[in-house]
Amino acid sequence: MSPDRLSRRTLLFVNIAHALDHFVLLIYPTAVIAIAAETGLDYATLIGLATGAFVAFGLCSLPMGWLADRFGRRTLLAVFFFGYGLSCLGVASAGSRTAFAVWLLVLGVASAIYHPVGSTMLVTHARRLGRDLGINGVWGNLGAASASGVTALVAAALGWRAAFILPGLVCLAAGAAFVALVPGDGEGTAQKAGGAPLIPVARPLVLLAVFAMAVVAGGMTFNVTTIALPKVLDERLGLDLPLVLTGSLATLVFVFGALTQLLMGRLVDRFSLPTIFVGLSVLQPVGLGLAAAATGVPLVAGLVLITAAIYGQVVVNDAMVARYVPARHRAKAFSVRYFLGFTASGFAVPLIALLHGMGGFPLVLAAAAGFGAVVFTAAVAFHAVAQAAPARPAAPAE
Repeated sequence: MSPDRLSRRTLLFVNIAHALDHFVLLIYPTAVIAIAAETGLDYATLIGLATGAFVAFGLCSLPMGWLADRFGRRTLLAVFFFGYGLSCLGVASAGSRTAFAVWLLVLGVASAIYHPVGSTMLVTHARRLGRDLGINGVWGNLGAASASGVTALVAAALGWRAAFILPGLVCLAAGAAFVALVPGDGEGTAQKAGGAPLIPVARPLVLLAVFAMAVVAGGMTFNVTTIALPKVLDERLGLDLPLVLTGSLATLVFVFGALTQLLMGRLVDRFSLPTIFVGLSVLQPVGLGLAAAATGVPLVAGLVLITAAIYGQVVVNDAMVARYVPARHRAKAFSVRYFLGFTASGFAVPLIALLHGMGGFPLVLAAAAGFGAVVFTAAVAFHAVAQAAPARPAAPAE
C-alpha cells in the first residue's frame, strides 16, 4: 500500500475513533435520566457510579504512549475499538449498582487509549496540521454532540440498554474494518505537517508548568460541562421538555463546539498559538458565569460560549504538543497531556454530585467558572513566556 493511501485510511479511522470515543463516554450522562426513572434511584447516586470511568479515562492515558511505542499504534487503536464495543455491551447487561460501576470502569479504561494513540497517529499522518486537527476535532465533537440526542431517542424508543448495545456493535464493526483496511502504523515524512518546524522556547520548564496548569483546569471545565449539560437543560431551561427534546437541544449546543474546532484548525495554520490560546480562554469563565446566573435563553447562550471554548481549546492544546515537542517524544507527551487533563477531570463527577446536592447547578457552574478563570490566567502566562523565546531558526522536527 502506498504511504499516501495508508495515511488517508489512517486519518479516516482516527477520526471515526475520535467520534466514538466521545459518543460512548457521554451515553451514560443522558441514559442515567432513563435509568433513574426505571430504578427509582436519584441522579446524584447514579451519576456517581461513573466516577471510575472518568478517573480511568485520565489515569490510564499515561501508559498508553509507552504501550504504543512498544506494541504499535495500530495495535492499540484496534484494542480501543474492540474494548469499547465489549464494554458497551457489558454496561447494557448491568443490573445492579456494582455492575454499573464495574462495567463503566472497564469502559473508561478502553476510552483512555484513543487520545494519546490517536493524536500521535493524526500528527504523524497529517498533511496540514491545523486543518487536520480541526477536522478531527469536529468528528470528536459531533460524537459528543450526537450522544445526548441519539441516546435520548434510542432510550425513549427501545430502552436505555439499547442505547449501549447499538453503539457497542458499531465499535466492533469499526474495529474489524480498521484491522482489515489499515495494515500498519506507517511513518510521516518531512513534507507532512507532522514534520513541521518546532517552535524554540527560552524557558521550556516554565512553559511546561503553565501549560500543565491550563490542561488540568481545562479538563475540569470540559468534563463538568459535557457531563452536566443534559441535566442542566432539564432543570434550568424553564420548560417542561421530554427527554428526547432535552437531548436534542444538548446536541445543538455541542454543534457549536464542532464549528469552533473547525475554525480553530484554520487559525492554527495562520496565527500564533499563544495568541489564539489567550483569545479562546476568555470565553470559559464568561460562558460559565453566564450559565450559572441565568435560566432560559441566556442559559443556552452561556452554554454555547463555554462549549465553543472548551472544544476549541482541545485543538489548540494538541497543536501545541505537535509544535513544541519533538516527534520521537510525542506519543509520551500526548499521554502525559491527557493523563493530567483527564485524571483531574475524573473528579468532575463526584464534584457535580456533591455541589448539585448542596446548591444545584448554579453552584456547579460557578465552581466550573473558577476553573475557567485559572485557564485564562494560565493562557496569559503562557503567552508571556512564549514571547521570550529566542529569535532563531527552528530546528526541524524529527
